Amino acid sequence: MAKSTVDEIRARFDNDVERFSNLQTGQSATIDAPLAMELICEAAAAVTPRAKSVLDVGCGAGNYSLKLLVRLPILNVTLVDLSRPMLDRALARVHAVSAGNVEAIQSDVRELKLDAGKFDIIMAAAVLHHLRTDDEWQSIFRSFHEWLAPGGSLWIFDLVDHAIPAVQAISWRRYGEYLTALKDEAYRDHVFEYVANEDTPRPLTYQLDLLRQVGFRQTDVLHANSCFAAFGAVKS
Repeated sequence: MAKSTVDEIRARFDNDVERFSNLQTGQSATIDAPLAMELICEAAAAVTPRAKSVLDVGCGAGNYSLKLLVRLPILNVTLVDLSRPMLDRALARVHAVSAGNVEAIQSDVRELKLDAGKFDIIMAAAVLHHLRTDDEWQSIFRSFHEWLAPGGSLWIFDLVDHAIPAVQAISWRRYGEYLTALKDEAYRDHVFEYVANEDTPRPLTYQLDLLRQVGFRQTDVLHANSCFAAFGAVKS
């Protein structure tokens, strides 16, 4: 089955700004989303306490940047998102609380061109599962390594696949049970449909191996539950 185009994905998010602006329920279809956000922002601040700049890839309505600014209030923030309405909401919200400079770039991460060593922290939440080929994954992870300054840290939270089919079946069943309990079977089927149409996640083990291949020497897992994981890496 052909996957959704970039324009189709952009249109869906253009129409969902209000939901994604809620820090607690904005990603309710994602297991442990509030916990993962707290863990990533706490880890980013602890690992990179003297950070001066952050790149928020797939920033949505800006929730991750807002949470990070609670811990590191004097940060220059670069927001990147495919959706202009999402980006405008993130820009307004982050501007209201940031003591640093805030920049917004509307772009597909695959087309993003940034200076080497520009950022101390990179965050990418619920965005990389839209990548398609192994070449795209490798290119983006190399870019993340290039864009980070030495000592900088990368933090990812996303939908993940499993390499062992039986484990993937268990994970997907449990996710379906979560969605049904959250609302009902119709909601489960709706989420499963757009995941099938839009997403091509990779296993956590694949991504950790790839991080090391592109040059990260330290990687770690913050949290994993069913088909979602939060993890990070530090550039030497």
